[in-house]
Amino acid sequence: MAREVDAAGVATIWNNYIRETAATFNSVEKTGQEVAAAIAANPCFLVAGAEGRVAGFATCFQFRGGVGYRHTMEHTVLVAPGVTGRGLGRAMMTALEACARGSAAHSLLAGVSGENPAGIAFHRALGYTEVARLPEVGYKFERWMDLVLMQKRL
Repeated sequence: MAREVDAAGVATIWNNYIRETAATFNSVEKTGQEVAAAIAANPCFLVAGAEGRVAGFATCFQFRGGVGYRHTMEHTVLVAPGVTGRGLGRAMMTALEACARGSAAHSLLAGVSGENPAGIAFHRALGYTEVARLPEVGYKFERWMDLVLMQKRL
């Protein structure tokens, strides 16, 4: 489980993806305070460590507002550059799915950039199924990008 002390490490990883990749359409970097607040508000905010630092994180949150969506969660999972390919993402997703089940989630959704084939393959390997492709709904780096929605029923 993530703790407030992990917020700066999580923000560092998240902001690298925001600045450098199309894995997220977000272009506004996260502050340590914002991440600390998200950790405090979310019982399913997990971190993985490697070599004495935060090496990755996974969290989930209600997919859409309203009581009718309370059992459907969307997640984020990111691993720091340099420590990918070691199974951290898979381990965090296994733990996150268990946490979500314990919080009465019925399914998890992944919103994956169409420009992130590795993210699509990662989720497919974990049992997620592509349920929708929304053309040109994201805009970053001066271009339109597709969003691929993938779902796993828990």
